[in-house]
Amino acid sequence: MGRRGERKERTWDPSSGLEAWCGRYLAWKQERNYSPRTLRGIEVYVRYFIAWCEPRALTRPEQITRPILERYQRHLFVHRKTDGHPLSWRSQTQRIRVLRGYFRWLVREHVLLSNPAADLDLPREEKRLPRAVLSALEMEQVLSLADTSEDVGLRDRAIMETLYSTGIRRLELVSLKLHDIDHERGTLFVRQGKGKRDRIIPIGERALGWVDKYVREARPKYACGRDEGALFLAETGDSLSPEYLTHRIRREYVDRAALGKRGSCHLFRHTMATVMLEGGADVRHVQEMLGHANLRNTEIYTHVSVKHLKEVHARTHPSSSLARKQGAREIVKDDDARATLLDALVDEDDDA
Repeated sequence: MGRRGERKERTWDPSSGLEAWCGRYLAWKQERNYSPRTLRGIEVYVRYFIAWCEPRALTRPEQITRPILERYQRHLFVHRKTDGHPLSWRSQTQRIRVLRGYFRWLVREHVLLSNPAADLDLPREEKRLPRAVLSALEMEQVLSLADTSEDVGLRDRAIMETLYSTGIRRLELVSLKLHDIDHERGTLFVRQGKGKRDRIIPIGERALGWVDKYVREARPKYACGRDEGALFLAETGDSLSPEYLTHRIRREYVDRAALGKRGSCHLFRHTMATVMLEGGADVRHVQEMLGHANLRNTEIYTHVSVKHLKEVHARTHPSSSLARKQGAREIVKDDDARATLLDALVDEDDDA
């Protein structure tokens, strides 16, 4: 028995450490139906932070203060990837946002009294434009490279037509089932897209024609005895993997077109959004097609619509035309309404 006044050495319980609470946080997220992809991203970013803390003898949540998190934020700024490039501003911001959510949950679980990450200043967001966008003519050049006299070329043409017509993501495309295409209504059902949101969107007649031709002529040759109903199949009869699709579209079609632009599945998404806006589509309709929860994500494509912007400039700028001032005022009025809506949607956004 120790003497009176002698401090008893306190042993650390690993179950109360940052690592253990990370596991519980992920389990809590999983119970609330967060997608496996989201959970993987959260785990990677929290464990990056834990790995940074370990050599500094920071192992427990209560040891983490705002100054420590600011030091970590500076570390993210000076860190260089294996290729020598810094982390993008978006990546830095996302890592801090994940920590905000992690520590906010620790407060909720009464592990901490306050969130040390709550008042961290995030980097200013960049308005990054898509790396490349094809014109309608350039897209036709890419599509024409598919040799539709062969089964694999017919399948690829149907895939590219679907991507171009609907703007769906590659993961959404490889997840399509045969019954997700409604030929009568001319619609496509996206099941559990990003954010686990279902949506029904239109698909053009030309894309429907190619899909129908593929289903009738090529797919039966790929479908094996264990056909699970996936719309687009690999030569082995399995569902396509996102990685395979990216590699094939880039190598066999975009690169071969020699347009001086690089990209793969997302290039079709960017192009679809841009040509629709240039054709006069409302940004809210394009938002619905793309499955964006926030108009801010769709807004980048409005900056790419240079053709439409030039037309507006010709109609509204004093040096171009002095006879349509009324029209100019109406356009400004519409822009003000759009800006107000954008601000409201940004305010609704949650850092979680």
